[in-house]
Amino acid sequence: MGIELSSEKLSNRRTEMQGTLRFENVTKRFGDFTAVDRVTLEIEHGKVFSLLGPSGCGKTTLLRMAAGFETPDEGRVLLDGRDITLLPPEQRPVNTVFQSYALFPHLDVRANIGFGLTIAKLPKVEITREVDRMLELMDLTAHADKMPSKLSGGQKQRVGIARALANKPRVLLLDEPLAALDLKLRQRLLVELDAIHDEVGITFLYVTHDQGEAMSISDTIAVMNQGRIEQIGKPAAIYETPRTSFVAAFIGDTNFLEGQVTETISERFSHAEIPGLGAVLIDNDKSLRPGDRIHLSVRPEKLIVSREQPISVKWENKVPGVVEDVIYFGSHTRFWVRCGEHRICAEQQHRTLQLDDVPPTWGDDVWLRWHANDGFLLEQYHTEDEELLTLA
Repeated sequence: MGIELSSEKLSNRRTEMQGTLRFENVTKRFGDFTAVDRVTLEIEHGKVFSLLGPSGCGKTTLLRMAAGFETPDEGRVLLDGRDITLLPPEQRPVNTVFQSYALFPHLDVRANIGFGLTIAKLPKVEITREVDRMLELMDLTAHADKMPSKLSGGQKQRVGIARALANKPRVLLLDEPLAALDLKLRQRLLVELDAIHDEVGITFLYVTHDQGEAMSISDTIAVMNQGRIEQIGKPAAIYETPRTSFVAAFIGDTNFLEGQVTETISERFSHAEIPGLGAVLIDNDKSLRPGDRIHLSVRPEKLIVSREQPISVKWENKVPGVVEDVIYFGSHTRFWVRCGEHRICAEQQHRTLQLDDVPPTWGDDVWLRWHANDGFLLEQYHTEDEELLTLA
């Protein structure tokens, strides 16, 4: 999409609209099942805020309470300081984009986009002007007279977004908007959605189970699990410094290592004894003392695999192992290395031509190494999260 940004246009639109959405101690139950459990969070106006988590974690229920399709059993929903908890959906300055497109099959693209404006009984000249603007913004001008059945999946979703934006909502709610599309189309529409957000400047609340989508488009991510918020932060902070084992396993892949602090060797670094690996250097940012248990997360891409024993480097770990599995992904290769009782995943990026390279293979004796800074100590650890990584 060729979207031209106008700083004057952005400034004018952003002063017209606000869009700070707040959930205060919100709880929603369905019978004996608690879908959302005492959630409090604030979504700053003009930002892209993603609710990320597995199916059944409560993210869509939160979105539906923002839209007015569900009413919380406890707590409040506020928009720009106004309590909208009991306000009907049609009276809320928010619009929703659904996974299923929800287009009217008997209306062409132009009529679908202008439907809400027509219901609001705006003057025809104003409706035409706004629909034309949406068609241009979404790169749909050439498809204005087509029926939905003649559109591709990506075009249908752009029509849905255009229709939702035409009413100039303060908040756009996106419920798994790309889930029905194939990988390449999802990647392209993510870029387009980012450009659309820059153009319209309103608040986006984006619900997804796909961590790649959330990482790509969000200013802030809230990771949900069993109705509660596990962690809120910027994408890089969520990935690099997960607070819990659930977050570490759900946002990408990781290796979990458990052990015990044995000694402090500097102001920041300590030794920890990990069964099967021996003494491991850790960046002890939690200020744990000798005898304290540790739960360490090390991302696969932080590990380096080599056949030769590496030279000793200060603050770097090196452990021997045997390659059990190798999977070639094109851009990178993943190795699963048996180190004592641990099966550790390492990832090697292919930055040079691989045809002349002979990487480690099944049964090879290898060494794994990583810097102490590249392991992160978790605050909470649950053994079931190991299964989440294993199945990923």
